[in-house]
Amino acid sequence: MVRVVVIGAGVVGSAVAAGLTRRGAQVTVLEARTPGSGTTSTTMAWVNANNKTPKAYFDLNHAAVWAHRQLAGDWFFPTGMLEYAVSAEHKELLAARVERLLGMGYPVERVTARMALTLEPDLVPPPAGTEYVFFPGEGHVHALRLLGRLLGEARDRGATVECGAEVTAIDTTPAGAKVTLADGRTFVCDVVVTCAGRWTQGVAALAGLTVPMLDPAVSGRVTNGFLVTTSPVPARLSRFLTTTGLNLRPDGGGRLLLHSLHLDDLADDPAADVPGAVLDEIMGLLPNVLRGTEGATVERAVVGCRAMPGDGLTVAGFADAGRRVYTVATHSGITLAPLLMDEVAGELFGEESALLAAFRPGRFTDGTAGPAPTPARRPGQQ
Repeated sequence: MVRVVVIGAGVVGSAVAAGLTRRGAQVTVLEARTPGSGTTSTTMAWVNANNKTPKAYFDLNHAAVWAHRQLAGDWFFPTGMLEYAVSAEHKELLAARVERLLGMGYPVERVTARMALTLEPDLVPPPAGTEYVFFPGEGHVHALRLLGRLLGEARDRGATVECGAEVTAIDTTPAGAKVTLADGRTFVCDVVVTCAGRWTQGVAALAGLTVPMLDPAVSGRVTNGFLVTTSPVPARLSRFLTTTGLNLRPDGGGRLLLHSLHLDDLADDPAADVPGAVLDEIMGLLPNVLRGTEGATVERAVVGCRAMPGDGLTVAGFADAGRRVYTVATHSGITLAPLLMDEVAGELFGEESALLAAFRPGRFTDGTAGPAPTPARRPGQQ
């Protein structure tokens, strides 16, 4: 029986653990805090391949969108994404993206204002000349419910989950690996899989490996964004909605989850409270987008920190020559999780993944990795 230690119990680590237990592996999941306490709990959880480039990254995410539909459960809302553009800049960017996506076979529908109101009856009609596009294949998830589904399956199939398990050392030999915790406990295994999100660089370094990640403390809007959950409101919203100034989606119990990309430049301290002026601006935008939201208040506000590898693209593969440490890190964790469940597990059992071939961690040491891109003026969460 293959023994695997998975480091990190976010949505990615939990998906990998579930996939490994499906194949009969003996799995131990080590989580430094509590499951989902990292990026999984601070994300818009938008399932998409909408603005993912280059082509290999698009293909990976496109396959993952359909993997969500196969996994399907009450955490996943495959209701599509409606986007409308008011400003000239947004219209130009949207038109170019639509043409590119149509050319790659991605589901895209240009819709009229009347059709948009049919999809979302409480939409406040934007000015004449607004352009609308519907992406029917996309959706969103309730991230912690998805996490519960994945981690629950791993547990049901025999995985052990250790919380408060801070890893302080990873030692490898030709015969296997040993993981040591801060409390002195050790875990011996055949393979270590690191799924530590934005802490990946530090965890990889414990094994003497290089997997650079952008630091939320210095990278600003490339990794950071304000996320605001409203109080319950009597407004109808069925899907992810993107506008020139505000992005929003349902968040259960009548709540809405809000994100305004143009404010992310102010999110330069991931540990700080969300400034009152930011909350006022985000909440002030809401009644101009959706009817029934007057009087909404802020129930939760956080700085979400994206897990962003050094060149902005997913990392997946063995990071050491001895193939004892396999690393997964990605900005698209919510979208990719159901796909990684099978693809990563398959690789640990000797099945090379064509979808993951372009994303090996070795690119950071052989000189082929480029700098992380500045995000386009689009929703930046998963």
